[in-house]
Amino acid sequence: MQNRNSTLGIVKEEAGRISQRTRGWIVPLARFGYAAKGVVYLIIGGLAALAAFTGGGRTTDSRGAFEEILSQSYGKLLLGAVAVGMAAYAVWRFVQAVKDTENKGSDAKGIARRIGYAAIGVIHIGLAYSAAQLIFGSGGASRGDAASKEWTATLLAQPFGQWLVGAVGLGFIAFAVSQFYKAYTAKFREKLKTNEMSEKTQTFATRFGQAGLSARGLVFGIIGVFLIQAALNSNANQARGLSGALRALEQQSYGQWVLGIVALGLVAYGLYMLVLARYRRIII
Repeated sequence: MQNRNSTLGIVKEEAGRISQRTRGWIVPLARFGYAAKGVVYLIIGGLAALAAFTGGGRTTDSRGAFEEILSQSYGKLLLGAVAVGMAAYAVWRFVQAVKDTENKGSDAKGIARRIGYAAIGVIHIGLAYSAAQLIFGSGGASRGDAASKEWTATLLAQPFGQWLVGAVGLGFIAFAVSQFYKAYTAKFREKLKTNEMSEKTQTFATRFGQAGLSARGLVFGIIGVFLIQAALNSNANQARGLSGALRALEQQSYGQWVLGIVALGLVAYGLYMLVLARYRRIII
């Protein structure tokens, strides 16, 4: 019995050491990933705000933000750092899915949430690959609305294609609702190390988080609506991506102001990501 307890103790100690070594590289990766994501949203929101308020700038998406970074001095180096950040963020999401770091559990709801983390990871691997393509000059991937229309057309060509596209559209709308809910309840504060934050920093994080999540929810909701329209009409050309959703806002009554407000919300989301890079509670 004593030998058995001794063996269990050794196993627990080794597991603890492995966990500590894992944490040693996962935590910096996750923080770098949040920072990179924040930079991308700052550029997307900043360009859209310029388009709304000054007539300069443009409505764009992540790939457009990558191109903007590439056009700067030392653009390849900067974009390389962002590409690594996107990949790091993807790794963190995969860790969340596999290790259940958010304690979602193994029931149906928990598994669905963890699959969602993995899906976000896959998306950010794609973004890292897109940035790498631009750095090395291949750049063959479609951008913006064209990419959305291409994969929508691919889904529509499958058996029950309209249902598949409609389901994806509903998924975007569900995600948008979750963003509004997080903004309204400010439950995202639970993931912050508030004990290390000043009262002013906490207020900053809360307000920018609420504004950013709301803006993001609106944009993703619009993308979902366009996908449902594409499904109902079996027309992939009706699908839109992030840049298309922003243009749709610009085309409404008082569109310049609506776009400007949402753009500032996306800037706020970028700043919120930078707060997460510093103060997010990351448990491995």
